[in-house]
Amino acid sequence: MMTGTLFRYFLKRHLSTIFWFFLGVASLVFLIDFIENSSLRGSVPGFTLLDSLYLTLVRMPLILQQTVPFIMLLAGITTLVTLNRRQEMVVTRAAGISVWQFMMPFVTGAMITGLLALFVLNPIAAAGMRVAQQVESSAKAAKQLGRRNQTIPWLRQITSDDDVVIGAMNVDEGGTLLRDAVFIHFGPEGRIILRQDAATASLKDGYWLLNEVKVTRPGEIPEALDTVQVRTNLKREFVQERLSRPETVSFLGLPQKIEAARSFGVSTFALETQFHSLISMPFLLVAMTLISATVSLKFSRFNQSQSMIFGGVFAGFVLYVATVLIKAFGSSGVVPPFVAAWIPVVVAMFLGTTLLLHQEDG
Repeated sequence: MMTGTLFRYFLKRHLSTIFWFFLGVASLVFLIDFIENSSLRGSVPGFTLLDSLYLTLVRMPLILQQTVPFIMLLAGITTLVTLNRRQEMVVTRAAGISVWQFMMPFVTGAMITGLLALFVLNPIAAAGMRVAQQVESSAKAAKQLGRRNQTIPWLRQITSDDDVVIGAMNVDEGGTLLRDAVFIHFGPEGRIILRQDAATASLKDGYWLLNEVKVTRPGEIPEALDTVQVRTNLKREFVQERLSRPETVSFLGLPQKIEAARSFGVSTFALETQFHSLISMPFLLVAMTLISATVSLKFSRFNQSQSMIFGGVFAGFVLYVATVLIKAFGSSGVVPPFVAAWIPVVVAMFLGTTLLLHQEDG
């Protein structure tokens, strides 16, 4: 039976390794993203070095949130191999401690890291993503960076005397501010009768306020106007639910967001998939820890080559790609959100458990 002292020792070693890997990945992410953002200084007027620094800092939490599974995999492999090479694992196993008792501190460390990522890192990442969108859009930097919404937002509003399709390249302020917006008006026969291209479009009470507008009618010369008002029956709450990105909503705010979207008849597939993905994150980290154990526990004893460790890293990479791919299916409604978020995690946990059972009990 593992003592409390030994449990705390292994847990401390594991959490310490996770912290240093997290710090190293954060430094690397900051450097790469800062270099990318700094390249905008020459192509975006008024975009300074301080803007690049600020944009990098607010984007970092979201990028780090996406790298947490890899950090857990590498930290697990590193900790276990180090313990093995120092013979600490051999002594522990010789004392009659099974692999399941031995792995408890590492599974606990994975759960602690997952909960911290869920309740601390995720709210910061969501807030940072909202700020980053505003900074990029206001500086017109999103186009140069190739960053835009996952899907181009399109809305359709039908009033008694007008049928308008609304699109935009970027969305700010929860969907009530559109940048590089286009308003296409259709006549009774379904033909385009008017197109309005605006630098920005703000949703007010009962109308859209378009700024720097280029008005185009079939067979006529385009006309430039400073401002144009377009009547609308769309509510601010509906537009916010329709155009907001799941990444900009924190874990604690997702349930209310989902309920609000349902009340407006807006699809909730993306929000539900994001919610279940965040809930499953601690268990995904446990699965990564089990995978790291399958390629590290008996490394020294059997003098295995480094190819096995690389195989473990590759397996973790495949799991992450499969998770992202199935999540995309869940967001589009092809797969139920609950299934899309949990199936890869459950399969990975069963796979890691099966391999450990095979190594331990034959």
